[in-house]
Amino acid sequence: MRIGVVNNLRAGKSQEQVSRMLGFLRSHPDVLHVETETAGVMPEALAELARQEVDCLVVNGGDGTLQYVLTEILGSGVFGDRVPLVAPLRAGRTNMSAMDLVADSDPLRGLESLIECAEDGRIAERVEPRRVLRVSYGYGIQRAAQYGMFFGAGIIKRAIELNHRLFDKEGQRMVVEGVPGATLVTAGLLGRAITGDKSGILTPDKIQILLDGEAVHQGEFRVVMASTLSRLFSRMRPFWGQGPGGVRFTSIAAPSKNIGRASLGLLRGKPADWVTPENGYTSRNVERAELRMNCGFTVDGELWQPDPDRSIELSAERVVHFVRA
Repeated sequence: MRIGVVNNLRAGKSQEQVSRMLGFLRSHPDVLHVETETAGVMPEALAELARQEVDCLVVNGGDGTLQYVLTEILGSGVFGDRVPLVAPLRAGRTNMSAMDLVADSDPLRGLESLIECAEDGRIAERVEPRRVLRVSYGYGIQRAAQYGMFFGAGIIKRAIELNHRLFDKEGQRMVVEGVPGATLVTAGLLGRAITGDKSGILTPDKIQILLDGEAVHQGEFRVVMASTLSRLFSRMRPFWGQGPGGVRFTSIAAPSKNIGRASLGLLRGKPADWVTPENGYTSRNVERAELRMNCGFTVDGELWQPDPDRSIELSAERVVHFVRA
C-alpha cells in the first residue's frame, strides 16, 4: 500500500510540531509527502500524489484542510474515478472529523501507528466508510459544490466568526482556541438565547427549508445544521431524527418553546417528548435538504458570507472510506 501525506503547514500547528512531522517523513522515504501553505497550491499538491498512485491519503491538518481535500477528490476529481482511503490526523485547530473517527490525539503517533498497520497488512481493521455531505449552492446551472462533514447556518456560522475574532486577534493565537474556544463561545451564546437575547449575533435568520420535499413551516431560525458525523465537538450529538437518509439535519426555530429546558437534551440527542416540530424543534435523517436563505453558512469551519436569496442543496450520496490514524 502506498501512503501519501498532504501537510498543511499553516493548520494551527506550532513550528515544533511541523519540524517533528517533517523530520519523521524524511526518515521514511517510502511515505510520499507534499507541503502546502495556501489553498491555492492544494490542487497541484494532491495531483502530484494522485500521479504517484497513492492508495491512502493522510491529511495532516484540521477540519478545514480535510474539507478542501474532500472537495478536490469528490468535486474536482483530482484522483480521477479512483477515491483513495483518507486518514485525517488531529493536527488542526478544530478536528471534529478526526475525533469522530477516534484518531490519536498526537498526529505523529497516529501516523506511525497507521504506517505500522499498513506494513503488517492490518489496515482494514481501521477502515470505516462514511457518507460525505455535498453542499451545492448558487443560482441556476452556475452552481458550486463543497464536500465536507458538517454544515451550519444561523448562530453557528456567526459563532465561528466570533471565535476567530476572540481567539486570533491580530494574528496572535490566544490560549483558548479550536474546539475549546468554539465550546466556550457556543455555551455563551446558548446562555444568551436562554435569557431571551435576540440582538446581533443571535438575531434569527429567515430561511425556507424543504426536507425531502416537505416544508418546515417556521420562517425564522436560530440554528440550522446538518452532518454525517456521529458527534460534534465536546461530544455533542444534536441529531435525534429518524429515517434512512444520510443527511442528519436539525433546526431550531425562533421562537421555540422553552429552549433553556430543552438545551441539555438537544445537545445529547435525547430531547424531551415535547421537543417537536410544532414547538420549533426539527430533526430528521433525509436524502436531501433544500434551503433558501440570505445568511452565510459554514462547511467544516470554512465560511461563506451572506448572498441574497441563495439556494442551497444538501445531500450525502458519496461514501469515502476513512482510516483511523
